[in-house]
Amino acid sequence: MRKTYAPLLAALTAATLFTTAACSGSDDESSGGGAGDEKVSLTYWSWAPNMDKVVEGWNSTHPNIQVTVNKQDGGDPAVTKLLTAIKAGSGAPDVMQAEYQKIPTLVSADALADISAEAGSLKDRFPAATWNSVTLGSDAVYGVPQDSGPLMFFYRADVFAKIGLPAPTTWDDYAKAAEKIHKANPKQYLGTFSATDAGLFAGLAQQAGASWWGMNGDSWTVDINDAATQKVASYWGGLVEKGVIDNKPMYTPEWNAALNDGSQVGWVSAVWAPGVLEGSAKDTLGKWKAALMPQWDAASPATGNWGGSATSVTSQSKHKKQAAEFVAWLNSDPAALELLAGTANVYPAANDATSTALTEPPAFFADQKDFYAIAAEAAKTTRPFTYGPNVNVAYSAFNDAFGKAAESKKAAAFTESLATMQKTTVEDMKNSGFSVAG
Repeated sequence: MRKTYAPLLAALTAATLFTTAACSGSDDESSGGGAGDEKVSLTYWSWAPNMDKVVEGWNSTHPNIQVTVNKQDGGDPAVTKLLTAIKAGSGAPDVMQAEYQKIPTLVSADALADISAEAGSLKDRFPAATWNSVTLGSDAVYGVPQDSGPLMFFYRADVFAKIGLPAPTTWDDYAKAAEKIHKANPKQYLGTFSATDAGLFAGLAQQAGASWWGMNGDSWTVDINDAATQKVASYWGGLVEKGVIDNKPMYTPEWNAALNDGSQVGWVSAVWAPGVLEGSAKDTLGKWKAALMPQWDAASPATGNWGGSATSVTSQSKHKKQAAEFVAWLNSDPAALELLAGTANVYPAANDATSTALTEPPAFFADQKDFYAIAAEAAKTTRPFTYGPNVNVAYSAFNDAFGKAAESKKAAAFTESLATMQKTTVEDMKNSGFSVAG
């Protein structure tokens, strides 16, 4: 039997957890022991582009530990596929790219190995909030951060200059700018509230100081309807009710057109936004600037995350030590960071990525040489945020409740939606067998 990760695993364990995996290997097998010249083959599931080319850098210098990349779909399909393999007791990879919000789900299913002995020393190489995402606040380490998505603000510098507006540094500034821009040109909006992007809303709540899930002894806590998140919901609901920002969903043909034709002249997004803008707003090349997020308290700068993933060793790997060695290299070695940034087109989570790998701005922001310096400053101010084992349920509840609120254009409906999210999330956890405090 594999060792368990008490007390964390006790808190995560639920009646519906897969139990077959609990006997899938021995301590000796999962430790990756053996002779130093033992030749090992590892499989790595990832959806990042060109990851096979990144891994070539490892394989060329580690002849005894060869890694094969299997391209996968991201998000829920990747999690479902891994959990199916764990339940079957075979077919799981040695290494898995795992979104931060999915790690609690995978840990609760005993799908990820604790690699604290092999990778725990890397803690100081990453922002504290990002490292917290792979530890769930415990001493266990369920992966090494690969990329992160610190929230930033992107705006049409030409439009701001024409009206005489500086980039907003506070959310009060943002609200005033939204009103002035829409008054100057009723066809233009500074942004939109998208009721189909729960991940962005979670990041906004994170910036305000929220952490929707937590641990209380051997029980989970759920605090989606807290004061910080209410503040965020009330703020955006107020802007929608006033009509000074739009309420259309993002990532639709209509939204793409608004970015390209200048109907939407700002976007609260993450460090990866330049790639989206390059595809959706190609006619606006050279007109955008990146800035730090507007703040609730300018004296205590903070931001949240939208996206990001870790590289984890699965509980079924018979070569845990070697897999952990590869995972550590992939996300902290300077040569690997350059490959991740330049070949896989991800924003490495490591603190030193800006100086070692991100020396030139994204092509769509070629004139803004300090782009990655701003991104690094944002990453360092990311607040901690704990995800729970049923993020998909909470996000689905967001889509339903906030979708109706956005259509109503009533600020009160935005804050009322949080109670619905809270109730739905707690009930699902209890029905799934999790202990929920309060």
